[in-house]
Amino acid sequence: MSEPFTELELDKLRAELLQNLESFGRISSNTEDVSRQDVLKRIEKVIQDTLDTLSKGEAPVLELKSRFRWCNMRFDKSVGLLMNSDATVTTLRSNCPYSATKFARFLRVLVMIYKLVQTDSYATKRDMYYNDPQLFGTQMNLDLIVDDISCMLKVPRRDLHVLATSKGFISGDLCYLEADGTRVECYSSSTAVHVSSNVSGITNIVSSAKFILVVEKDATFQRLLDDDFCTRLCPCIIITGKGVPDINSRLMVRKLWDMLHIPVFALVDADPYGIEIMCIYKYGSRSLAFDAPNLTIPSILWMGLLPSDIERFKVPQDALIPFTKTDESKLMSLRKRPYISCQPKWDREMDTMLKLKQKAEIQSLASIAPHFLTRVYLPNKLCYGGWI
Repeated sequence: MSEPFTELELDKLRAELLQNLESFGRISSNTEDVSRQDVLKRIEKVIQDTLDTLSKGEAPVLELKSRFRWCNMRFDKSVGLLMNSDATVTTLRSNCPYSATKFARFLRVLVMIYKLVQTDSYATKRDMYYNDPQLFGTQMNLDLIVDDISCMLKVPRRDLHVLATSKGFISGDLCYLEADGTRVECYSSSTAVHVSSNVSGITNIVSSAKFILVVEKDATFQRLLDDDFCTRLCPCIIITGKGVPDINSRLMVRKLWDMLHIPVFALVDADPYGIEIMCIYKYGSRSLAFDAPNLTIPSILWMGLLPSDIERFKVPQDALIPFTKTDESKLMSLRKRPYISCQPKWDREMDTMLKLKQKAEIQSLASIAPHFLTRVYLPNKLCYGGWI
């Protein structure tokens, strides 16, 4: 358990913050970029408030909005999940055994971010962790703090100049320039391109794609790639976040949707977890609800695999998976979420899933025929509007 700061430690903290604040003042006066200047000023205010508290002989306190509570969320069907302006907060006290270490970590990350923004340089979360692994303890501790800072400052994480290694892949009729000027072409029918770790820096997007297909799993994505799906029917772009999507995969889909103005479809498993992943792309997540306007794709459409498709296409019984109590509990939880009420067709599909008491992975279509997904299922859906 962490111990509260002693008076000596508080004095040391005061001196360090004062030194940093003086440095901040010298640095920010030379900053010309308005948006960067705004980020710097917000960080300076947090440091100044901490110093003011110390000058009164009191222990500093930080208040962070609770990002994981449903009671702090509201739903807007044109955007998705948003954080309430009056959201409840979690208090970090420098003199409390339960939060002293997190308080120190928070200020350490805040200073690191300030220097990145001021110098217009970038660092990965992994780089930041190895700056002081003993203090941070685990990578997850640092990751959560970065998002907390983003929420507290009301600044998208990319504007903090903190990058995360992407896990997603993209392929299809698309080329663009990375922030460093590197030209990226995604046309290859045999290999995919890693989603950029700096999506906001992408420029000069060129594509004649007719739609974007967001694929839940890497295995299905690879199947589409192997069957040359991106050019066989019509030019398109396929992207996968390899399960629950990372922020870069979400940012990439949103950027392409903004720039290309083409339909976005989701191809996920016919199970509660596939539906939830689709909902993250469409409506966002609780933890990043404060940044929903930059991450969600409200117009995304559910292409498949629909639970009703299981019977429609007569997927063999031995390719289906029995519903478990956990699956049922997850599905019932999903149906209670605020965005399902505006999707009656989705709700009916969930009802079908409950009645069938079975779930199916996208790969189950291969039990009908090896190339059924790419030669029959998706072409028919695209031609005859089989999405909801």
